[in-house]
Amino acid sequence: MKNNIPVEKNKEYILEITGTGFKGEGVAKVENYTIFVPEALEGEKVKVRIVKVNKNFGFGKLIDFEVKSKDRVEPICSIYNKCGGCQLQHYSYHKQLDFKRQRVVDAIKRIGKIDIKDEGIKDTIGMEDPYRYRNKVQMPVREEGGKIKIGFYKSRSHDVVEVKECFIQEKVADKAIYVIKEWMEKYNISAYNEKKNKGLLKHIMVRKAFKNNDETMIVLVTNSKTIPYKDELIESIRENIPTITSIIHNINTKNTNVILGQKCVTLWGKDYITDYIGKFKFNISPLSFFQVNPTQTEVLYNKALEFADLKGNELVFDAYCGTGTISLFLSENCREVYGVEIIKEAIDNAKINAKQNNIHNAKFIVGKSEEEIPKLIDQGKLPDVIVVDPPRKGCDEKLLKSISKTNASKIVYVSCDPGTLARDLGLLDNLGYKTEKVQPVDMFPMTSHVETIVLLTKENQ
Repeated sequence: MKNNIPVEKNKEYILEITGTGFKGEGVAKVENYTIFVPEALEGEKVKVRIVKVNKNFGFGKLIDFEVKSKDRVEPICSIYNKCGGCQLQHYSYHKQLDFKRQRVVDAIKRIGKIDIKDEGIKDTIGMEDPYRYRNKVQMPVREEGGKIKIGFYKSRSHDVVEVKECFIQEKVADKAIYVIKEWMEKYNISAYNEKKNKGLLKHIMVRKAFKNNDETMIVLVTNSKTIPYKDELIESIRENIPTITSIIHNINTKNTNVILGQKCVTLWGKDYITDYIGKFKFNISPLSFFQVNPTQTEVLYNKALEFADLKGNELVFDAYCGTGTISLFLSENCREVYGVEIIKEAIDNAKINAKQNNIHNAKFIVGKSEEEIPKLIDQGKLPDVIVVDPPRKGCDEKLLKSISKTNASKIVYVSCDPGTLARDLGLLDNLGYKTEKVQPVDMFPMTSHVETIVLLTKENQ
């Protein structure tokens, strides 16, 4: 066989699934050659057609089962394996939680080289009901083959899979798809054609308040500064969606992967909706960042508070603070908290959030954490606890070195990517911070993503 690869493209094989990839796909071996099989579960014996062959690994398409896993369940959604939004609906929920914990264990031990006992990495905290948890959804609207398609992109493509009902988003989003598509067809409103950069409606965004249950926002992202028949659309939305609070026109005429443009026009109702995390109130505008699973966000932030174990007199730094949500949770239990974030609009929102919640001991700074935190230290502000909640790429190494010089007794690290988390834990280990506790939290059921919160303590203190 070519280059000694033991399988051939387009041929079928019976394979035993002996492992799991980081996206939840099954892993099989043929003469030490790795084959990834989406939708297959560890322990299964399956018939597979080889669809792609690389030098060191290949990909197979699941054709049939010889032996099924006891952890396999029937997916609730008929298109889950097409739209790219969910990867794990064929897993039992218990198996999903186990898989996510194992992802974290493997990353910390293999990438971070951290010697932590298994009992130090807790079981993943799941949801009582792992469906309908998303409070925000963004759906592309496309013209394909002369038809309007509203839904989600196929995995690794910009082809749209039509969605009539999505089981991880709030039901009001399903209704919004129906109402807007009906309006488009009735009044001949054009959908966006990405290749030609033509057509009016590019995306629909729906935001639903969970604790403030009577508030919903619909955002229409267009390739034009005007919307024809907008009064008819407003009337239809108000008639069919009783919780509607805000209808927004977002203008984005650029041919870009960035969904939202910078200009928003309120067509009807308020400029924002209001929701809560714990007892804290947040105004959410179209461009605001707000965690998409508020139920698990509260679990995550309470765990951060538990790990910080504040007594009331501590100075806390919150690096990558975003709109200040974690800072507000910490503020009631410490003397002072400084939040640092590079995005000015997020800091503006953080200041508003602090003010409307009557929080006076939280201060927010615009800038790079790796630059602003050393400045705070130079001013004599030495933190007792540091919280970091970086983007997927993890922390800047310069920031980690700055953190180590503060001699803070604890670091609470909140991560959305096990790989970069493990890398940073390895760096912090070399800088004198020991990984004590690791708690995975399932923020995104039915997907392979996992949020993790880690407590690190300064050695020899």
